[in-house]
Amino acid sequence: MTFVFRLLAPLMLMAALGLPTTASSQTCPIDRPVVLAGLDWDSVRFHNAVAARLLSAGYGCETANIPGSTIPLTNGLARGDIDVMMEVWRNNLAAAWVKAVDRGQVVDIGANYPDAVQGWYVPRYVVDGPDAPAPDLKHVSDLPNYTDLFKDREEPGKGRFYNCITGWSCEIVNTRKLKAYGLDDLYTNFRPGTSEALSAAVAGAVRRKRPILFYYWEPTWLAGLHDLVKLEEPAYDQDAFSALRDPDLPLLTGVEYPVAAVAIGVNTEFEAAAPEIIAMLKAYNTTSQMVSNVLAQMRENDLSDEEAADWFLSTHPDHWADWVSEDARVRILAALAGQ
Repeated sequence: MTFVFRLLAPLMLMAALGLPTTASSQTCPIDRPVVLAGLDWDSVRFHNAVAARLLSAGYGCETANIPGSTIPLTNGLARGDIDVMMEVWRNNLAAAWVKAVDRGQVVDIGANYPDAVQGWYVPRYVVDGPDAPAPDLKHVSDLPNYTDLFKDREEPGKGRFYNCITGWSCEIVNTRKLKAYGLDDLYTNFRPGTSEALSAAVAGAVRRKRPILFYYWEPTWLAGLHDLVKLEEPAYDQDAFSALRDPDLPLLTGVEYPVAAVAIGVNTEFEAAAPEIIAMLKAYNTTSQMVSNVLAQMRENDLSDEEAADWFLSTHPDHWADWVSEDARVRILAALAGQ
């Protein structure tokens, strides 16, 4: 695929703003690579690619990416092995994050996007339409009636619930929800090995129009490309949800996930050492819909994370222009133009 926008759009914008079309060099504010937490889901990989592009082109910084899941990478952020985590789900915080905040090792520097949702989903064709096999399935309390519809071929007599990934805090929440809803003896708590395995299971079921019950979240390419229905749950209650996410607390009752503000977290020593980078990260902001649109572009056009970041920065220059200084903006636009 050729990306004409890489050459034309940045140059046209620079001319329109009266900015110089050549950029001076910049020395990174810290004398080592900025280390990003390579969490194992799509939206983080996109945000990491955007942050890496901004840091490289705008601030002259090298970046590194350490892959892993939420809890070990949060511990790495606390130790200072990692500098920046581009997605911290405020309403679904791992205990490791809470402990690191209490110790003064990490800090939430502001929302990346304010409107993320999570829940238990089924494809719309399961509950809606003339051939829907479960038109009365609306609420998690209805699930005892549908174990055969969502049957687990490996455990006859049980349905299968596709949980999220071991190591993600939502896996703990969902496991405790199954118990709270009285579903743990009725449904297999199936944990895919990776986020890709979970999305592949859902996409494969949708392609064949088969029933599937699964945890998912937004923004994602899957939710952008397919018509999914989130099942109703009891209303969010802070105490009940706190008990769901902490296995050391007595279980109260199952409740829905709250609409989440997803933040950017940083190591506190890095915050003190790199104020210019922190200012950019504090200004960084997107929306769930914006990210879903990018993820859909990636999926439909087979874009790499880096290509998606360049597509986003080149097509939304008015959105990110205020995140950086004018000098950094000139350097970033020049880099996007291939100069």
